[in-house]
Amino acid sequence: RNFAAGMSGGIAYVLDEDGDFDRRVNLQMVEIAPIPAEDDVMNRILHLQGDLENHGIVDLDHDMTRHDAERLCLLLKKHLHYTGSDRAKEILENWARYLPKFIKVMPVDYRMALEQMQAKRNVQRTVAAAGGR
Repeated sequence: RNFAAGMSGGIAYVLDEDGDFDRRVNLQMVEIAPIPAEDDVMNRILHLQGDLENHGIVDLDHDMTRHDAERLCLLLKKHLHYTGSDRAKEILENWARYLPKFIKVMPVDYRMALEQMQAKRNVQRTVAAAGGR
């Protein structure tokens, strides 16, 4: 009913099966958004076996403003791996049906800070690639 009240950092991925989450979230400090599909990498993650920590697809901790479907899928795979969750298994086995039902919840100030940090890293990479000029 008052989800995210006081949320100042982090990201939440909420499964909104009833389609009424927007009425139960406190939008004073956060914004909500659907999670776009990322088909180019999803098949590799959905069928990933073994080393879930070093999957070699994208550094998901590096840019928290993008790659949400990939991050969510990997989180669910880890949850299934470590807990044997039937629910996680069901979601992963029916990924195309469930992904549109997930909502990303992120504090506005947190998103802005992450975007500023990413922009700074991009400038640093550009300068480094240009030989430090």
